[in-house]
Amino acid sequence: MAQAIRKISKRVPDQQEEQAQAAAEIMRELTENKEAVLGMIQLMKGLQEMGIYDALRGMLENRTEVGAIAIQQINQPFMHNVIKNGMNGAKFLGSLSPEQTDKMMRGVGLGLQKMAEASQQEEPQSLWKMRKKLKSPEIKASIAAMAAFMEGLGTAFVQPSHHEQNKKG
Repeated sequence: MAQAIRKISKRVPDQQEEQAQAAAEIMRELTENKEAVLGMIQLMKGLQEMGIYDALRGMLENRTEVGAIAIQQINQPFMHNVIKNGMNGAKFLGSLSPEQTDKMMRGVGLGLQKMAEASQQEEPQSLWKMRKKLKSPEIKASIAAMAAFMEGLGTAFVQPSHHEQNKKG
């Protein structure tokens, strides 16, 4: 009869074997991601040529002083406004539906394109031609949209803001 195995010994690789395995794994990843690695090397080379690494190294060596200067700049009153305005801008963009934003941005782009085309024309726009354009559905739609925009803007100007209400209350 066979004897029972009482002790199982697990083979632990020594330090050289671990290093060889790690090097092989690194080489395999490098060869599998050759394009990404080469692109990263070119990016780093460009940053080095621009002097970015020297600037970063200097900032790290003087991080205490750099941090103090950064805090002083952030504590300036205008920076408080920048931060508040950034938050209000983000809140505004969050309140718009993506469809609204897409439609509005396409309209702005087309409007700028038409404006550029009109400015390239050599003959000046006569009042008669501009009056005729007022009858086009596109012009009517944009005027209606601008009127609605102005109505909403005026409503915001007439109503007291939250900031003004908090001062009174």
